[in-house]
Parts: sequence; C-alpha cells; structure tokens
Amino acid sequence: LKVLSHIDSILRSPRAPPLIYRRSKGPVQNYIKENGQECGFEHLPLTIEMWADQLMALKDLHRSLRKLSLELVPCHTADSQDNRESIRVEDLQFIVDAILEEIENKEKNSQAPSLPTLSAIVSHFQKLFDVNSLNGVYPRMNEVYTKLGEMTNAMRNLHELLELDSSAPPTVVVDTVGKLCDIINENVTEQVQQLLGTQDIHSIINKLEEHECFFPPFQALIQDLLCVLEISNLDDILPTVRHLK
Repeated sequence: LKVLSHIDSILRSPRAPPLIYRRSKGPVQNYIKENGQECGFEHLPLTIEMWADQLMALKDLHRSLRKLSLELVPCHTADSQDNRESIRVEDLQFIVDAILEEIENKEKNSQAPSLPTLSAIVSHFQKLFDVNSLNGVYPRMNEVYTKLGEMTNAMRNLHELLELDSSAPPTVVVDTVGKLCDIINENVTEQVQQLLGTQDIHSIINKLEEHECFFPPFQALIQDLLCVLEISNLDDILPTVRHLK
C-alpha cells in the first residue's frame, strides 16, 4: 500500500501527464490507498505497454533520421548514438535541426547567381548600351544612372508645371506639351494678324510682297539724300531741306 500510495502521489503531481491518471469508474479490486480511497491508476499497465512501443518506435525513428541526415548532411558522420539502448527526444531534435540548417544554407546558396548567369547579365548590358569592353561597363552604368536621374527630375518637374498626376505616363506629358504649343502658335498667329491689320494669310502675303517692292527703292532714295545733303542721320534730312528752301 505504501508503494501504491507513493505511485499515486507521483501521478497526481503537477508535472505528471494527464494521460497516466484516470479515476476508475468501476469497482476497485486490490488497489486501495491507506485512506481507503481508490488509487485511480488501474489502467497503468496498458499505458506502460503503449509507452514501451513508443520507445521502440522512437529508436526506429532515430535510425531513419540518421540515414536521412547522412544523405542530406554528408559532413556529419555516424556516431555511437545509433547503438544506444535508449533514445532521447533531444537526440531526434538535434538531427532535425541539423537537417533544417543544411536545407536553409542550400536555399541561400541557390539564390546566389552563378558565374554563367552573371556573365550573361553583363553581356546583355553591353548589347543594350553599346559597350565594347568590360572596362567600359562601369562608366556606362554611371552614365545611365546619371541620365536616368536627370530624366526622372525633368519628368517630375513637368508633372508639377502641367499640374498632372505623378502617375501620368510620359505619353500624357508629351500630349499636354503639344497642346500647349498649339495654343501658343495660335496666339502668335492672331497677334501677327492684328499687327498687320489682316485676318487671312493671303493678305499677309500681299503686304509682304508690297513691302518687298517698296522698301528697296525707298532705301536707295534715303541713301542718296544723305549723301547729297552730307548728313548721316535720318532725323537731320527734314531740317536741312527746310534750311535750303
């Protein structure tokens, strides 16, 4: 009874798994504690048998994990753990952690570009930007980066000046600038028409032709007057003629 009482106190401890203690629903036979109450561990033989099977399976699982570890992590050689009579969960966890670490390292290494890939990237850059030698790759990269920065700043300024959304594509910017140029050209045409006193292009052409016919003889006459009157300023022609009169 003392032994049974000691076992019962262990089973009822906070550290004990709930699986190993179940209060019996039927009559208790031959298992009575000192205080006369049922012990509540009549099912322990079955539980212990299950644990024994699990421990054997744990050893088989350890052996399988060791084989898998040798395949995935060749640098980790087999040790004396395979010959242990009892296998701990910590041993299995150690093997699993080693396998996971090896897989993570392989994934990181696989993400790094290979030498043929890097060579293909450089060759493609040379073709795109007309670089003849490897020595010219870095200068051309710097040039492309500088030009790209200038174009980005220019597009940003145009978006602000034209009051466009920052997401507007370059085609929209070009179309907007073209419309502004058309408006400016129309305004200039109207101003020229108002200045020349005409509203059609044919009248403008006629006035230019009249000017072409009139101006050369007039210019020649003025030059002759300046020479005859021995003066050099146009404003002096009229006072000099009045004086002669």
